[in-house]
Amino acid sequence: LAPYDNVTVVHSDILDVDLEQVIGEHFDINEPLLVVANLPYYITTPIIMNLLESKLPIDGFAMMMQKEVAQRMTAEPNSKAYGSLTIAIQYFCEASIGFIVPKTVFNPAPNVDSAILVLKRREKPLVEVKDEAKFFALVKNSFVQRRKTLWNNLAKAYVGNSHTKESLAAALEAAGIDPSRRAETLTIEEFARLSDAL
Repeated sequence: LAPYDNVTVVHSDILDVDLEQVIGEHFDINEPLLVVANLPYYITTPIIMNLLESKLPIDGFAMMMQKEVAQRMTAEPNSKAYGSLTIAIQYFCEASIGFIVPKTVFNPAPNVDSAILVLKRREKPLVEVKDEAKFFALVKNSFVQRRKTLWNNLAKAYVGNSHTKESLAAALEAAGIDPSRRAETLTIEEFARLSDAL
């Protein structure tokens, strides 16, 4: 890349570097950014979440990653792939899989297929919540044990800490959510209602 004056290689760990400072040194921080990347598969999620939670004006992403991770980010409720990662990504972005990259196109072939994930940053989050940190904590706690009911997961996380059984039951009722459901059946809108009710 040495012959190109419009390319700068930054030798840093993306999880440790101050992204706003580095990008500010090389780009007009007031202009929208696009992230194009072939991500290390074992740190895909933390990289994306760091970028989404930063103050950088990122409009969109096109990234190669493990197919199963891309499927989790684009999943719908009531599917095995749907979870806290799905909700975190779709809260900030419209997510779609551009195309699948089969492992057979690489030499040597890896053990997994890949996918190009396309994320388009929403102008505002998908749902409005009173407290974003509380919303994401609720989502995380709801999926701690996928096979357990929402009540079991939330009672373990909240009863005796910030809530009684009665106040937790009242919040679920106020949000119109049956406590016997599992977390993967709830839409992002339902998580938002429950978060606000808590």
